[in-house]
Amino acid sequence: AMQTRACRRPRTSHDRPRVRQLLVHRRLTAARSAAQPSSASTAAMAATHSVVLVMDYGSQYTQLITRRVRDIGMFSMLLPGDISMDRIKEVNPKVIILSGGPNSVHEEGTPSVPDEFFDWVLANNIPVLGICYGMQLMVYKLGGTVENAKGQAEYGRMPMNVLPNSRLFSYLTAREVNVWMSHGDHAAKLPEGFQCIAKSKQGAVVAIENPERRLFGLQFHPEVMHTDGGLDMIKHFLTDIAGLAADWTMEEVLNETLRKIEAQVGPDDHAICALSGGVDSTVAATLVHKVLGDRLHCVFVDNGLLRFNERERVMDTFKNHLHLPVTCVDHVAPMMARLKGLTDPEDKRKAIGGEFIEVFKTFRDELEKTINHKCKFLVQGTLYPDVIESCPPPGSGQKHSHTIKSHHNVGGLPKDLQFALIEPFRELFKDEVRAVGRLLGVPERFIARHPFPGPGLAVRVLGDVTEGDKLDTLRLVDEIYVNAIVEFGLYDKIWQAFAVFTGSRSVGVQGDQRTHSHVVALRAVTSSDGMTADWYGFEPEFLREVSTRICNQVRSVNRVVYDITSKPPGTIEWE
Repeated sequence: AMQTRACRRPRTSHDRPRVRQLLVHRRLTAARSAAQPSSASTAAMAATHSVVLVMDYGSQYTQLITRRVRDIGMFSMLLPGDISMDRIKEVNPKVIILSGGPNSVHEEGTPSVPDEFFDWVLANNIPVLGICYGMQLMVYKLGGTVENAKGQAEYGRMPMNVLPNSRLFSYLTAREVNVWMSHGDHAAKLPEGFQCIAKSKQGAVVAIENPERRLFGLQFHPEVMHTDGGLDMIKHFLTDIAGLAADWTMEEVLNETLRKIEAQVGPDDHAICALSGGVDSTVAATLVHKVLGDRLHCVFVDNGLLRFNERERVMDTFKNHLHLPVTCVDHVAPMMARLKGLTDPEDKRKAIGGEFIEVFKTFRDELEKTINHKCKFLVQGTLYPDVIESCPPPGSGQKHSHTIKSHHNVGGLPKDLQFALIEPFRELFKDEVRAVGRLLGVPERFIARHPFPGPGLAVRVLGDVTEGDKLDTLRLVDEIYVNAIVEFGLYDKIWQAFAVFTGSRSVGVQGDQRTHSHVVALRAVTSSDGMTADWYGFEPEFLREVSTRICNQVRSVNRVVYDITSKPPGTIEWE
Protein backbone atom coordinates (compact mmCIF):
# COMPACT_ATOMS: atom_id res chain seq x y z
CA ALA A 1 0.00 0.00 0.00
CA MET A 2 1.13 3.50 -0.70
CA GLN A 3 2.42 5.16 2.47
CA THR A 4 3.49 8.75 3.11
CA ARG A 5 3.03 11.10 6.06
CA ALA A 6 -0.59 10.25 6.75
CA CYS A 7 -0.09 6.67 5.60
CA ARG A 8 3.64 5.92 5.76
CA ARG A 9 6.71 5.95 7.91
CA PRO A 10 7.97 9.49 8.59
CA ARG A 11 10.35 11.03 6.08
CA THR A 12 13.47 12.91 7.02
CA SER A 13 13.89 16.60 6.27
CA HIS A 14 16.03 15.66 3.25
CA ASP A 15 13.01 13.99 1.66
CA ARG A 16 10.71 16.99 1.82
CA PRO A 17 11.93 18.91 -1.26
CA ARG A 18 11.36 15.71 -3.25
CA VAL A 19 7.85 15.37 -1.81
CA ARG A 20 7.02 18.91 -2.90
CA GLN A 21 8.45 18.25 -6.37
CA LEU A 22 6.26 15.18 -6.72
CA LEU A 23 3.22 17.12 -5.59
CA VAL A 24 3.91 19.93 -8.05
CA HIS A 25 4.53 17.37 -10.80
CA ARG A 26 1.24 15.60 -10.07
CA ARG A 27 -0.62 18.89 -10.16
CA LEU A 28 0.95 19.93 -13.46
CA THR A 29 0.32 16.60 -15.15
CA ALA A 30 -3.10 15.76 -13.68
CA ALA A 31 -6.18 16.20 -15.85
CA ARG A 32 -9.28 17.91 -14.59
CA SER A 33 -12.60 16.18 -14.29
CA ALA A 34 -13.99 16.03 -17.84
CA ALA A 35 -15.00 12.43 -17.40
CA GLN A 36 -16.84 13.01 -14.16
CA PRO A 37 -20.61 12.65 -14.29
CA SER A 38 -22.29 15.55 -16.07
CA SER A 39 -24.47 18.04 -14.23
CA ALA A 40 -27.57 16.43 -15.71
CA SER A 41 -26.61 12.89 -14.72
CA THR A 42 -25.53 14.05 -11.26
CA ALA A 43 -28.87 15.79 -10.73
CA ALA A 44 -30.76 12.73 -11.95
CA MET A 45 -28.81 10.44 -9.64
CA ALA A 46 -29.31 12.75 -6.65
CA ALA A 47 -33.03 12.83 -7.35
CA THR A 48 -33.35 9.05 -7.08
CA HIS A 49 -30.56 8.07 -4.67
CA SER A 50 -28.97 9.28 -1.47
CA VAL A 51 -25.50 10.21 -2.68
CA VAL A 52 -22.52 9.40 -0.49
CA LEU A 53 -19.67 11.57 -1.76
CA VAL A 54 -16.18 10.15 -1.22
CA MET A 55 -13.54 12.84 -1.64
CA ASP A 56 -10.31 11.28 -2.85
CA TYR A 57 -7.01 12.34 -1.28
CA GLY A 58 -4.96 9.61 -2.90
CA SER A 59 -5.06 6.51 -0.72
CA GLN A 60 -4.98 3.26 -2.67
CA TYR A 61 -7.78 2.20 -0.29
CA THR A 62 -10.10 5.00 -1.44
CA GLN A 63 -11.91 2.85 -3.99
CA LEU A 64 -12.62 0.36 -1.21
CA ILE A 65 -14.55 3.04 0.69
CA THR A 66 -16.69 3.56 -2.40
CA ARG A 67 -17.12 -0.18 -2.70
CA ARG A 68 -18.06 -0.73 0.93
CA VAL A 69 -20.77 1.95 0.69
CA ARG A 70 -22.23 0.14 -2.33
CA ASP A 71 -22.04 -3.17 -0.46
CA ILE A 72 -24.36 -1.60 2.11
CA GLY A 73 -26.77 -0.69 -0.72
CA MET A 74 -26.12 3.02 -1.17
CA PHE A 75 -24.87 4.98 -4.16
CA SER A 76 -21.35 6.33 -3.71
CA MET A 77 -19.52 8.79 -5.93
CA LEU A 78 -15.74 9.34 -5.93
CA LEU A 79 -14.43 12.80 -6.80
CA PRO A 80 -11.08 14.59 -6.27
CA GLY A 81 -10.50 15.89 -2.80
CA ASP A 82 -9.87 19.47 -3.90
CA ILE A 83 -12.92 19.98 -6.11
CA SER A 84 -14.70 23.30 -5.87
CA MET A 85 -17.51 24.07 -3.46
CA ASP A 86 -19.83 24.56 -6.42
CA ARG A 87 -19.12 21.01 -7.62
CA ILE A 88 -19.84 19.62 -4.15
CA LYS A 89 -23.15 21.49 -4.04
CA GLU A 90 -24.00 20.19 -7.50
CA VAL A 91 -23.59 16.59 -6.30
CA ASN A 92 -25.97 17.35 -3.42
CA PRO A 93 -24.50 14.69 -1.12
CA LYS A 94 -26.31 13.40 1.93
CA VAL A 95 -23.01 12.23 3.46
CA ILE A 96 -19.37 13.09 2.76
CA ILE A 97 -16.38 10.83 3.47
CA LEU A 98 -12.85 12.28 3.35
CA SER A 99 -10.41 9.54 2.31
CA GLY A 100 -6.89 8.75 3.39
CA GLY A 101 -3.94 9.92 1.33
CA PRO A 102 -0.16 10.09 0.92
CA ASN A 103 0.42 13.64 2.16
CA SER A 104 0.83 15.56 5.39
CA VAL A 105 -1.76 18.25 6.10
CA HIS A 106 0.84 20.78 7.18
CA GLU A 107 3.17 20.47 4.18
CA GLU A 108 2.98 22.97 1.33
CA GLY A 109 0.82 22.06 -1.65
CA THR A 110 -1.14 19.23 -0.07
CA PRO A 111 -4.78 18.82 -1.21
CA SER A 112 -7.55 20.18 0.98
CA VAL A 113 -11.26 20.87 1.13
CA PRO A 114 -12.55 24.31 0.05
CA ASP A 115 -12.20 26.99 2.73
CA GLU A 116 -15.98 27.20 3.27
CA PHE A 117 -16.46 23.43 3.35
CA PHE A 118 -17.03 22.89 7.07
CA ASP A 119 -19.31 25.94 7.39
CA TRP A 120 -21.38 24.59 4.50
CA VAL A 121 -21.78 21.06 5.87
CA LEU A 122 -22.77 22.51 9.26
CA ALA A 123 -25.36 24.79 7.68
CA ASN A 124 -26.79 21.90 5.67
CA ASN A 125 -26.59 19.30 8.49
CA ILE A 126 -24.44 16.92 6.41
CA PRO A 127 -22.48 14.27 8.34
CA VAL A 128 -18.78 13.99 7.51
CA LEU A 129 -16.45 11.08 8.24
CA GLY A 130 -12.70 11.63 7.90
CA ILE A 131 -10.50 8.55 7.46
CA CYS A 132 -6.73 8.69 8.13
CA TYR A 133 -5.58 11.80 6.18
CA GLY A 134 -9.24 12.84 6.10
CA MET A 135 -9.39 12.89 9.90
CA GLN A 136 -6.13 14.83 10.13
CA LEU A 137 -7.45 17.31 7.56
CA MET A 138 -10.59 17.79 9.66
CA VAL A 139 -8.52 18.41 12.80
CA TYR A 140 -6.14 20.79 11.02
CA LYS A 141 -8.80 22.85 9.22
CA LEU A 142 -10.92 23.29 12.36
CA GLY A 143 -8.08 24.63 14.52
CA GLY A 144 -6.51 21.53 16.01
CA THR A 145 -2.90 20.43 15.75
CA VAL A 146 -1.44 17.59 13.68
CA GLU A 147 2.17 16.61 14.31
CA ASN A 148 4.75 14.10 13.21
CA ALA A 149 4.51 10.98 15.37
CA LYS A 150 8.31 11.13 16.01
CA GLY A 151 9.04 7.45 16.32
CA GLN A 152 5.53 6.57 17.48
CA ALA A 153 4.09 5.88 14.01
CA GLU A 154 1.69 2.96 13.78
CA TYR A 155 1.44 0.48 10.90
CA GLY A 156 -0.50 -2.70 10.42
CA ARG A 157 -3.13 -4.52 12.44
CA MET A 158 -3.23 -3.56 16.11
CA PRO A 159 -5.78 -3.13 18.91
CA MET A 160 -7.52 0.12 19.78
CA ASN A 161 -9.22 0.86 23.07
CA VAL A 162 -12.76 2.18 22.66
CA LEU A 163 -13.75 4.80 25.24
CA PRO A 164 -17.29 4.82 26.69
CA ASN A 165 -20.25 7.02 25.73
CA SER A 166 -19.45 7.72 22.07
CA ARG A 167 -21.98 8.18 19.28
CA LEU A 168 -19.82 6.58 16.59
CA PHE A 169 -19.17 3.39 18.58
CA SER A 170 -22.47 3.24 20.48
CA TYR A 171 -23.36 -0.12 18.92
CA LEU A 172 -20.12 -1.80 20.05
CA THR A 173 -20.01 -4.02 23.12
CA ALA A 174 -16.30 -4.82 22.89
CA ARG A 175 -13.92 -2.28 24.40
CA GLU A 176 -10.94 -3.49 22.35
CA VAL A 177 -11.06 -3.84 18.56
CA ASN A 178 -8.30 -4.79 16.11
CA VAL A 179 -7.95 -2.18 13.36
CA TRP A 180 -5.62 -1.45 10.44
CA MET A 181 -3.26 1.47 11.16
CA SER A 182 -1.03 3.23 8.66
CA HIS A 183 0.00 6.68 9.84
CA GLY A 184 3.13 8.69 10.62
CA ASP A 185 1.31 11.83 11.82
CA HIS A 186 -1.15 12.07 14.69
CA ALA A 187 -3.70 14.50 16.12
CA ALA A 188 -1.83 16.20 18.96
CA LYS A 189 -4.61 18.66 19.88
CA LEU A 190 -8.29 18.34 18.97
CA PRO A 191 -10.41 21.26 17.76
CA GLU A 192 -12.95 22.81 20.12
CA GLY A 193 -16.04 20.65 20.56
CA PHE A 194 -14.33 17.35 19.65
CA GLN A 195 -13.61 14.48 21.98
CA CYS A 196 -11.36 11.46 21.69
CA ILE A 197 -13.43 8.26 21.59
CA ALA A 198 -10.68 5.67 20.99
CA LYS A 199 -6.94 5.38 21.53
CA SER A 200 -4.23 3.03 20.34
CA LYS A 201 -2.11 0.96 22.72
CA GLN A 202 0.55 3.67 22.41
CA GLY A 203 -1.97 6.31 23.45
CA ALA A 204 -2.46 7.94 20.05
CA VAL A 205 -5.88 9.43 19.26
CA VAL A 206 -7.41 7.11 16.65
CA ALA A 207 -11.09 8.13 16.69
CA ILE A 208 -12.78 11.46 17.34
CA GLU A 209 -16.26 12.97 17.14
CA ASN A 210 -18.27 16.14 17.45
CA PRO A 211 -21.85 14.79 17.41
CA GLU A 212 -23.43 18.24 17.55
CA ARG A 213 -21.75 19.19 14.25
CA ARG A 214 -22.06 15.60 12.91
CA LEU A 215 -18.31 15.40 12.34
CA PHE A 216 -16.45 12.13 12.92
CA GLY A 217 -12.91 10.91 12.33
CA LEU A 218 -11.03 7.60 12.25
CA GLN A 219 -7.24 7.42 12.15
CA PHE A 220 -7.45 3.78 10.99
CA HIS A 221 -8.96 2.24 7.85
CA PRO A 222 -12.41 0.69 8.42
CA GLU A 223 -12.71 -0.11 4.70
CA VAL A 224 -10.04 -2.83 4.66
CA MET A 225 -10.66 -6.42 5.66
CA HIS A 226 -7.94 -6.27 8.32
CA THR A 227 -10.14 -4.06 10.54
CA ASP A 228 -12.52 -6.19 12.59
CA GLY A 229 -16.10 -5.18 11.89
CA GLY A 230 -15.03 -2.35 9.58
CA LEU A 231 -18.08 -2.69 7.33
CA ASP A 232 -20.33 -2.52 10.41
CA MET A 233 -18.61 0.74 11.43
CA ILE A 234 -19.34 2.29 8.03
CA LYS A 235 -22.91 0.93 8.04
CA HIS A 236 -23.58 2.31 11.53
CA PHE A 237 -22.32 5.71 10.44
CA LEU A 238 -24.44 5.77 7.27
CA THR A 239 -27.66 4.30 8.66
CA ASP A 240 -27.84 5.12 12.36
CA ILE A 241 -25.98 8.44 12.40
CA ALA A 242 -26.65 9.82 8.91
CA GLY A 243 -30.08 8.18 8.64
CA LEU A 244 -29.69 6.94 5.05
CA ALA A 245 -31.67 4.06 3.60
CA ALA A 246 -30.32 1.43 1.19
CA ASP A 247 -31.72 2.31 -2.25
CA TRP A 248 -28.93 1.21 -4.64
CA THR A 249 -29.53 -2.07 -6.50
CA MET A 250 -28.14 -3.71 -9.62
CA GLU A 251 -31.56 -3.42 -11.23
CA GLU A 252 -31.29 0.34 -10.80
CA VAL A 253 -27.75 0.28 -12.19
CA LEU A 254 -28.91 -1.64 -15.27
CA ASN A 255 -31.85 0.64 -15.97
CA GLU A 256 -29.78 3.79 -15.41
CA THR A 257 -27.02 2.50 -17.71
CA LEU A 258 -29.50 1.71 -20.48
CA ARG A 259 -30.88 5.24 -20.20
CA LYS A 260 -27.39 6.75 -20.38
CA ILE A 261 -26.54 4.79 -23.54
CA GLU A 262 -29.81 5.85 -25.18
CA ALA A 263 -29.01 9.47 -24.36
CA GLN A 264 -25.39 9.22 -25.53
CA VAL A 265 -25.93 7.45 -28.86
CA GLY A 266 -28.16 9.02 -31.49
CA PRO A 267 -30.95 7.03 -33.19
CA ASP A 268 -28.90 6.54 -36.35
CA ASP A 269 -25.43 6.18 -34.80
CA HIS A 270 -23.44 2.94 -35.01
CA ALA A 271 -20.89 1.54 -32.57
CA ILE A 272 -18.05 -0.96 -32.58
CA CYS A 273 -17.59 -3.20 -29.57
CA ALA A 274 -14.16 -4.55 -28.69
CA LEU A 275 -14.74 -8.09 -27.42
CA SER A 276 -11.91 -9.75 -25.53
CA GLY A 277 -13.72 -12.93 -24.61
CA GLY A 278 -13.81 -11.86 -20.98
CA VAL A 279 -16.81 -11.23 -18.77
CA ASP A 280 -16.62 -7.43 -18.84
CA SER A 281 -16.64 -6.80 -22.58
CA THR A 282 -19.16 -9.58 -23.20
CA VAL A 283 -21.66 -8.22 -20.68
CA ALA A 284 -21.03 -4.72 -22.07
CA ALA A 285 -21.78 -5.94 -25.59
CA THR A 286 -24.93 -7.72 -24.45
CA LEU A 287 -26.13 -4.58 -22.67
CA VAL A 288 -25.37 -2.17 -25.51
CA HIS A 289 -26.93 -4.61 -28.00
CA LYS A 290 -30.23 -4.20 -26.14
CA VAL A 291 -30.16 -0.50 -27.02
CA LEU A 292 -28.55 -0.45 -30.48
CA GLY A 293 -29.54 -3.82 -31.93
CA ASP A 294 -27.95 -4.31 -35.36
CA ARG A 295 -26.25 -0.91 -35.07
CA LEU A 296 -23.70 -2.59 -32.78
CA HIS A 297 -20.83 -4.29 -34.60
CA CYS A 298 -18.67 -6.57 -32.45
CA VAL A 299 -15.08 -7.45 -33.25
CA PHE A 300 -12.88 -10.07 -31.60
CA VAL A 301 -9.16 -9.67 -32.22
CA ASP A 302 -6.83 -12.65 -32.22
CA ASN A 303 -3.65 -10.81 -31.31
CA GLY A 304 -1.49 -13.83 -30.62
CA LEU A 305 -1.73 -13.26 -26.86
CA LEU A 306 -4.71 -15.53 -26.18
CA ARG A 307 -4.90 -18.65 -24.05
CA PHE A 308 -4.91 -22.21 -25.38
CA ASN A 309 -7.61 -22.59 -28.09
CA GLU A 310 -9.20 -19.35 -26.86
CA ARG A 311 -10.17 -18.11 -30.32
CA GLU A 312 -12.20 -21.21 -31.15
CA ARG A 313 -13.83 -21.41 -27.73
CA VAL A 314 -14.79 -17.74 -27.56
CA MET A 315 -16.20 -17.54 -31.08
CA ASP A 316 -18.33 -20.63 -30.40
CA THR A 317 -19.71 -19.00 -27.24
CA PHE A 318 -20.53 -15.74 -29.02
CA LYS A 319 -22.24 -17.48 -31.90
CA ASN A 320 -24.07 -20.39 -30.29
CA HIS A 321 -24.79 -19.17 -26.76
CA LEU A 322 -24.87 -15.37 -26.69
CA HIS A 323 -26.06 -14.91 -30.28
CA LEU A 324 -23.95 -11.81 -30.78
CA PRO A 325 -22.85 -10.77 -34.28
CA VAL A 326 -19.06 -10.96 -34.08
CA THR A 327 -16.29 -10.56 -36.66
CA CYS A 328 -12.97 -12.24 -35.86
CA VAL A 329 -9.85 -10.39 -37.00
CA ASP A 330 -6.50 -12.18 -37.24
CA HIS A 331 -3.92 -9.64 -36.07
CA VAL A 332 -1.21 -11.94 -34.77
CA ALA A 333 1.66 -10.92 -37.06
CA PRO A 334 1.28 -7.12 -36.65
CA MET A 335 0.95 -7.45 -32.87
CA MET A 336 4.07 -9.59 -32.57
CA ALA A 337 5.98 -7.11 -34.74
CA ARG A 338 4.82 -4.24 -32.50
CA LEU A 339 5.89 -6.07 -29.33
CA LYS A 340 9.24 -7.33 -30.58
CA GLY A 341 12.03 -6.10 -28.35
CA LEU A 342 9.74 -4.59 -25.69
CA THR A 343 10.50 -5.70 -22.13
CA ASP A 344 9.09 -2.95 -19.92
CA PRO A 345 5.53 -3.75 -18.72
CA GLU A 346 4.26 -0.22 -19.31
CA ASP A 347 5.69 -0.16 -22.83
CA LYS A 348 4.02 -3.49 -23.61
CA ARG A 349 0.65 -2.41 -22.27
CA LYS A 350 0.66 0.86 -24.19
CA ALA A 351 1.84 -0.80 -27.39
CA ILE A 352 -0.99 -3.32 -27.14
CA GLY A 353 -3.54 -0.56 -26.48
CA GLY A 354 -2.29 1.38 -29.49
CA GLU A 355 -2.33 -1.67 -31.74
CA PHE A 356 -5.88 -2.54 -30.69
CA ILE A 357 -7.05 0.93 -31.70
CA GLU A 358 -5.42 0.57 -35.11
CA VAL A 359 -7.35 -2.67 -35.62
CA PHE A 360 -10.60 -1.00 -34.66
CA LYS A 361 -9.94 1.94 -36.99
CA THR A 362 -9.29 -0.40 -39.91
CA PHE A 363 -12.37 -2.45 -39.05
CA ARG A 364 -14.42 0.74 -38.78
CA ASP A 365 -13.25 2.06 -42.16
CA GLU A 366 -14.09 -1.20 -43.91
CA LEU A 367 -17.41 -1.50 -42.10
CA GLU A 368 -18.46 2.06 -43.00
CA LYS A 369 -18.03 1.24 -46.69
CA THR A 370 -20.34 -1.73 -46.27
CA ILE A 371 -23.11 -0.20 -44.14
CA ASN A 372 -22.80 3.37 -45.47
CA HIS A 373 -22.80 4.76 -41.91
CA LYS A 374 -20.05 6.27 -39.79
CA CYS A 375 -19.17 4.37 -36.59
CA LYS A 376 -18.62 7.11 -34.05
CA PHE A 377 -18.53 5.01 -30.88
CA LEU A 378 -16.28 2.34 -29.39
CA VAL A 379 -17.70 0.11 -26.63
CA GLN A 380 -15.28 -1.18 -23.98
CA GLY A 381 -15.66 -3.26 -20.84
CA THR A 382 -13.55 -0.90 -18.73
CA LEU A 383 -14.04 -1.41 -14.99
CA TYR A 384 -13.54 0.92 -12.07
CA PRO A 385 -10.40 -0.91 -10.85
CA ASP A 386 -8.88 -0.39 -14.34
CA VAL A 387 -9.39 3.36 -13.97
CA ILE A 388 -8.02 3.46 -10.42
CA GLU A 389 -4.88 1.43 -11.21
CA SER A 390 -4.17 3.39 -14.40
CA CYS A 391 -4.38 6.51 -12.22
CA PRO A 392 -5.26 8.76 -13.76
CA PRO A 393 -6.26 8.77 -17.44
CA PRO A 394 -6.80 12.21 -18.98
CA GLY A 395 -10.10 13.63 -17.82
CA SER A 396 -10.68 11.19 -14.97
CA GLY A 397 -10.42 13.91 -12.34
CA GLN A 398 -8.74 11.59 -9.83
CA LYS A 399 -5.44 13.25 -9.23
CA HIS A 400 -3.80 12.43 -5.93
CA SER A 401 -2.99 8.72 -6.13
CA HIS A 402 -0.02 6.95 -7.69
CA THR A 403 -0.01 5.05 -10.99
CA ILE A 404 0.13 1.30 -10.43
CA LYS A 405 -0.05 0.24 -14.08
CA SER A 406 -1.62 1.51 -17.28
CA HIS A 407 -4.48 -0.69 -18.39
CA HIS A 408 -4.57 -1.15 -22.16
CA ASN A 409 -8.10 0.32 -22.35
CA VAL A 410 -7.34 3.31 -20.08
CA GLY A 411 -3.74 4.49 -19.78
CA GLY A 412 -2.79 2.59 -22.95
CA LEU A 413 -5.16 4.49 -25.24
CA PRO A 414 -3.63 6.93 -27.76
CA LYS A 415 -4.48 10.62 -27.59
CA ASP A 416 -5.87 10.66 -31.15
CA LEU A 417 -8.47 8.01 -30.40
CA GLN A 418 -10.98 9.11 -33.08
CA PHE A 419 -13.78 7.33 -31.23
CA ALA A 420 -16.23 8.43 -28.58
CA LEU A 421 -16.13 5.82 -25.83
CA ILE A 422 -19.09 3.92 -24.41
CA GLU A 423 -17.95 2.42 -21.12
CA PRO A 424 -21.08 1.29 -19.27
CA PHE A 425 -19.15 -0.30 -16.40
CA ARG A 426 -16.48 2.35 -15.83
CA GLU A 427 -17.78 2.96 -12.30
CA LEU A 428 -18.52 -0.69 -11.43
CA PHE A 429 -16.55 -3.51 -9.87
CA LYS A 430 -16.20 -6.99 -11.36
CA ASP A 431 -18.84 -8.70 -9.24
CA GLU A 432 -21.27 -5.85 -9.94
CA VAL A 433 -20.77 -6.46 -13.66
CA ARG A 434 -21.43 -10.16 -13.09
CA ALA A 435 -24.68 -9.25 -11.35
CA VAL A 436 -25.69 -7.11 -14.34
CA GLY A 437 -24.80 -9.99 -16.65
CA ARG A 438 -27.11 -12.32 -14.74
CA LEU A 439 -29.93 -9.79 -15.06
CA LEU A 440 -29.28 -9.73 -18.83
CA GLY A 441 -29.39 -13.50 -19.06
CA VAL A 442 -25.74 -14.13 -19.87
CA PRO A 443 -25.06 -17.86 -19.21
CA GLU A 444 -23.69 -18.57 -15.73
CA ARG A 445 -20.79 -20.62 -17.05
CA PHE A 446 -19.60 -17.53 -18.87
CA ILE A 447 -20.32 -15.13 -15.98
CA ALA A 448 -18.23 -17.30 -13.64
CA ARG A 449 -15.11 -17.24 -15.84
CA HIS A 450 -11.97 -16.01 -14.14
CA PRO A 451 -10.81 -12.54 -15.22
CA PHE A 452 -8.37 -12.42 -18.13
CA PRO A 453 -6.32 -9.25 -18.69
CA GLY A 454 -6.92 -7.21 -21.82
CA PRO A 455 -3.20 -7.33 -22.77
CA GLY A 456 -3.51 -11.11 -22.57
CA LEU A 457 -0.48 -13.29 -22.05
CA ALA A 458 1.84 -10.33 -22.67
CA VAL A 459 1.61 -9.46 -18.97
CA ARG A 460 2.16 -13.08 -17.98
CA VAL A 461 5.36 -13.46 -19.99
CA LEU A 462 8.11 -11.45 -18.32
CA GLY A 463 10.26 -9.65 -20.85
CA ASP A 464 9.99 -9.86 -24.64
CA VAL A 465 6.98 -12.05 -25.46
CA THR A 466 8.14 -12.75 -29.01
CA GLU A 467 11.31 -14.63 -28.11
CA GLY A 468 11.43 -18.39 -28.72
CA ASP A 469 8.52 -20.53 -27.57
CA LYS A 470 7.53 -18.45 -24.55
CA LEU A 471 3.88 -17.99 -25.51
CA ASP A 472 3.31 -21.59 -26.63
CA THR A 473 4.94 -22.91 -23.47
CA LEU A 474 2.83 -20.67 -21.27
CA ARG A 475 -0.39 -21.68 -23.04
CA LEU A 476 0.24 -25.35 -22.37
CA VAL A 477 1.21 -24.79 -18.74
CA ASP A 478 -1.83 -22.58 -18.12
CA GLU A 479 -4.20 -25.11 -19.72
CA ILE A 480 -2.88 -27.95 -17.55
CA TYR A 481 -3.09 -25.81 -14.40
CA VAL A 482 -6.62 -24.48 -14.94
CA ASN A 483 -7.94 -27.87 -16.03
CA ALA A 484 -6.58 -29.37 -12.80
CA ILE A 485 -8.32 -26.66 -10.76
CA VAL A 486 -11.60 -27.54 -12.48
CA GLU A 487 -10.99 -31.27 -12.01
CA PHE A 488 -10.41 -30.84 -8.26
CA GLY A 489 -13.60 -28.76 -7.90
CA LEU A 490 -11.75 -25.57 -6.93
CA TYR A 491 -12.52 -23.23 -9.84
CA ASP A 492 -15.47 -21.40 -8.26
CA LYS A 493 -13.57 -20.93 -4.99
CA ILE A 494 -10.85 -18.89 -6.70
CA TRP A 495 -11.11 -15.35 -8.08
CA GLN A 496 -8.35 -15.80 -10.63
CA ALA A 497 -5.79 -18.49 -11.46
CA PHE A 498 -3.10 -18.49 -14.13
CA ALA A 499 0.48 -19.40 -14.97
CA VAL A 500 3.41 -17.03 -15.49
CA PHE A 501 6.44 -17.50 -17.73
CA THR A 502 9.17 -16.11 -15.48
CA GLY A 503 11.98 -15.92 -18.04
CA SER A 504 14.29 -17.79 -15.68
CA ARG A 505 15.93 -21.17 -16.27
CA SER A 506 16.98 -23.78 -13.76
CA VAL A 507 19.03 -26.97 -13.76
CA GLY A 508 17.06 -30.20 -13.47
CA VAL A 509 17.17 -33.90 -14.16
CA GLN A 510 14.67 -35.46 -16.57
CA GLY A 511 15.09 -38.94 -18.07
CA ASP A 512 18.43 -39.34 -16.27
CA GLN A 513 19.76 -36.37 -18.19
CA ARG A 514 20.72 -32.87 -17.10
CA THR A 515 18.30 -30.18 -18.24
CA HIS A 516 18.49 -26.41 -18.21
CA SER A 517 14.86 -25.48 -18.75
CA HIS A 518 12.22 -22.88 -17.99
CA VAL A 519 10.80 -21.96 -14.58
CA VAL A 520 7.07 -21.24 -14.51
CA ALA A 521 5.06 -19.75 -11.67
CA LEU A 522 1.49 -20.54 -10.71
CA ARG A 523 -0.79 -17.88 -9.23
CA ALA A 524 -4.24 -18.22 -7.63
CA VAL A 525 -5.97 -15.56 -5.55
CA THR A 526 -9.22 -14.98 -3.70
CA SER A 527 -10.91 -11.59 -3.87
CA SER A 528 -14.31 -9.91 -3.97
CA ASP A 529 -13.51 -7.05 -6.34
CA GLY A 530 -9.92 -7.38 -7.56
CA MET A 531 -8.73 -4.34 -5.62
CA THR A 532 -7.28 -6.44 -2.80
CA ALA A 533 -6.52 -10.14 -2.97
CA ASP A 534 -5.01 -12.99 -0.98
CA TRP A 535 -3.22 -16.03 -2.35
CA TYR A 536 -5.22 -19.25 -2.36
CA GLY A 537 -4.03 -21.98 -0.01
CA PHE A 538 -3.91 -25.13 -2.14
CA GLU A 539 -3.44 -28.48 -0.43
CA PRO A 540 0.10 -29.84 -0.95
CA GLU A 541 -1.31 -32.86 -2.80
CA PHE A 542 -2.84 -30.59 -5.44
CA LEU A 543 0.37 -28.64 -5.98
CA ARG A 544 2.36 -31.86 -6.22
CA GLU A 545 -0.03 -33.26 -8.84
CA VAL A 546 -0.04 -30.08 -10.94
CA SER A 547 3.74 -29.73 -10.82
CA THR A 548 4.15 -33.34 -11.93
CA ARG A 549 1.71 -32.93 -14.81
CA ILE A 550 3.38 -29.75 -16.05
CA CYS A 551 6.94 -31.10 -15.93
CA ASN A 552 5.88 -34.34 -17.59
CA GLN A 553 3.74 -32.82 -20.34
CA VAL A 554 5.71 -29.64 -21.14
CA ARG A 555 9.23 -30.75 -21.92
CA SER A 556 10.69 -27.24 -21.89
CA VAL A 557 9.74 -26.77 -18.20
CA ASN A 558 11.58 -28.43 -15.33
CA ARG A 559 10.57 -26.32 -12.33
CA VAL A 560 7.24 -25.01 -10.99
CA VAL A 561 6.90 -22.42 -8.21
CA TYR A 562 3.78 -21.09 -6.46
CA ASP A 563 3.27 -17.35 -5.83
CA ILE A 564 2.23 -16.62 -2.22
CA THR A 565 2.07 -12.81 -2.53
CA SER A 566 -1.09 -10.93 -1.55
CA LYS A 567 -2.34 -7.66 -3.07
CA PRO A 568 -0.99 -5.41 -1.67
CA PRO A 569 2.01 -5.48 -1.74
CA GLY A 570 1.87 -7.21 -5.13
CA THR A 571 -0.69 -6.85 -7.90
CA ILE A 572 -2.68 -9.85 -9.11
CA GLU A 573 -0.93 -9.95 -12.49
CA TRP A 574 2.86 -10.01 -12.49
CA GLU A 575 3.08 -7.08 -14.92
